Amino acid sequence: MRTVLALLMVGVGFLSANAEVQTKQVTYHDGDLVLEGLVVWDPATASKTSPGVLVVHQWMGQTAYEHRRCKQLAELGYVAFALDIYGKGNRPADRQEAAKLSSTFKSNAELYRRRLNLGLEQLLAQPGVDTKQIAAIGYCFGGKGVLELARSGADVDGVVSFHGALDSPQPEDGKNIKAKVLICHGADDPFVPEADIDAMKKEFNDANVDWQMIYYSGAVHSFTQPMAGNDNSQGAAYNAKADHRSWIAMKSFFAELFESDK
Repeated sequence: MRTVLALLMVGVGFLSANAEVQTKQVTYHDGDLVLEGLVVWDPATASKTSPGVLVVHQWMGQTAYEHRRCKQLAELGYVAFALDIYGKGNRPADRQEAAKLSSTFKSNAELYRRRLNLGLEQLLAQPGVDTKQIAAIGYCFGGKGVLELARSGADVDGVVSFHGALDSPQPEDGKNIKAKVLICHGADDPFVPEADIDAMKKEFNDANVDWQMIYYSGAVHSFTQPMAGNDNSQGAAYNAKADHRSWIAMKSFFAELFESDK
């Protein structure tokens, strides 16, 4: 009897271990440049297709932060893929390098959109992804990135921008947007001018984009990122309340988005 119980306990432990969220590195290319993404999923949903969520990194590149967000998404039942804009092993050493590297893409929409769409292709190719139910989220540099992905005409259901740049450098591209848009923005963000927000709103309205925008009081840039510190005077700082509320807003957006696809 004890042997049977012991075997049952081992079996339960084995199942529990295998029920944990799984990860896999994915290598892909843009010409000769090697890119490396990370796919994260929950094996408990492996027997059926699940919505896929693309995760676009902030200006320091793909880090443990994006991996944590992917894990959270997998725990919600999605297959998440953290793409790589910069290239395998190409990570800024500091904020100065990050500003320089990210500006390369901000000033070259064609290059930026190509890298974004290459990441989307990898998400769509992952086992267990329902290719009819796809969204993208991004932070800071990636917050602008998901808007650029939408402007490229990518066939995604929705995008969520967390404290991203909100300029409208090519307003005519608004007509390409097929996705619904959710923007989560710090009300005190000093890096996003009101003129940019007004231009973005005009672009979206002129193109009849289905968009919504939430302002979080007391929040500045990078409000979802603990590594930003807690000093609002720096212009970028973590805000636990805004982080929590924006994640809930994203979940509600996804519930509406994917339910409408059924």
